[in-house]
Amino acid sequence: MTGAAAPPIEVVRAILARYPLRWDGTHGLPHWARVLETGQRLAGETGADREIVALFAVFHDSCRENEGWDDGHGRRGAELAASLRGRLFDLEPARFDMLYHACEYHTDGGTEGDVTILTCWDADRLDLGRVLITPSPEFLCTPAARRRETIDWAEARSRSGFVPEIVIREWMPLPGEEQ
Repeated sequence: MTGAAAPPIEVVRAILARYPLRWDGTHGLPHWARVLETGQRLAGETGADREIVALFAVFHDSCRENEGWDDGHGRRGAELAASLRGRLFDLEPARFDMLYHACEYHTDGGTEGDVTILTCWDADRLDLGRVLITPSPEFLCTPAARRRETIDWAEARSRSGFVPEIVIREWMPLPGEEQ
């Protein structure tokens, strides 16, 4: 991901230390990393804030309690981000508000708003292939995400279970941390 933002490893480690699900599950590290890479790819076209997109990738599903319907997990992820802000990462208030909003409302189906928030939501929605759902352009927010070649690229990665290199190179739990 040359030139792209990635969340600080300390943030990822802090999330994993309290993450109750399998790190390699449907909503775990491979998903976060695909959302990260997809979000950075989209940000190159949308002009979204790459740092917010990167932080969204790891916080949006960080406080899930199960792999199924988990009402409130977005808000819990946003609250975790709030608890780590100023210690493991920093964003000024307006930018943090965007991150919080993107996490809290990422499952509500919105398609309008700030381009950074919309890019976050598109990056997550484009990874629906992992649960055998083809992303529909009508539920995507940005022209970059709605393009057939973008959907096909993201869906192929998602359905195949593609694990981005950052997971293996940096994020994998260390021995003794496996869940």
